[in-house]
Amino acid sequence: MTRHAFAFWRRSATIGAALGACALASIPLATPHAALAQEASEAAAPARTDSATYPFGVGEKLTYDVAVGGAKVGSGEMKIVGVDTVQGHPTFHSLFTVDGGFLMFKVHDVLESWFDTSTLSSRRFVQKIHEVNYEKERDYDIWPEKAKMQQHGYPEMASVPNPLDDGSFLYFVRTVPLEVGKTYTFNRYFRPDRNPVIVKVLRKEKVTVPAGTFDAIVIQPVIKSQGLFSEGGEAQIWLTDDPRHIVVQMKAKVPVLKTLDLYLQSYQPPITETAEDR
Repeated sequence: MTRHAFAFWRRSATIGAALGACALASIPLATPHAALAQEASEAAAPARTDSATYPFGVGEKLTYDVAVGGAKVGSGEMKIVGVDTVQGHPTFHSLFTVDGGFLMFKVHDVLESWFDTSTLSSRRFVQKIHEVNYEKERDYDIWPEKAKMQQHGYPEMASVPNPLDDGSFLYFVRTVPLEVGKTYTFNRYFRPDRNPVIVKVLRKEKVTVPAGTFDAIVIQPVIKSQGLFSEGGEAQIWLTDDPRHIVVQMKAKVPVLKTLDLYLQSYQPPITETAEDR
């Protein structure tokens, strides 16, 4: 595997953190429901304060097939493992892992996010990269109340009100109506220099992945970076066309390897009650 390939594996971990949830075709996803979220604005946090009304919860687990250049090279798993107390606040604890590679070239990347059960604001974010002989860990504490953040080993820096990290952002997006033809702008990414994050809602269509066939909404996220969600990356994400907005597929164009894709392979629903269960 080339150095370019390892760079894209690293990017796949970041994307995986952003993939909030997916579902099996055996679950009735196409049933009409009332919208679960109000329109989001740049500065406002979600209006809901009861975590039981979110379309995700503790115990939700998603597995993905990861393909590079059309060839399957590994798998990803994302789940909400529990509710922890961080800075005195109850927070969802999400975990995403990517494993795979070719022959002796192995990858094991981990992303962990702790985000408030009321506002979905990030309070802690950890990235662990282990790729062949390269290892790196980044650990951030984030304080929404004072709009500050600190990477361990570095000085405290300015953040934003109601911050979101890579892991919490698409959980938040799942609470937004996402109407076709609209563009949503958010200044909530915890690193201010990467704002705004723009989400374009492109179209609706059916999509087939290993988990089944789904009615989906296709969105295009754009972030100020050189990664897969950069303005020239043409990344697209397919979410179920129901209030849960579960991510079932992601496709991005990348140099050298041409494509980096994630496909939903299996889904385990939350063990806690959600609005869908009522």
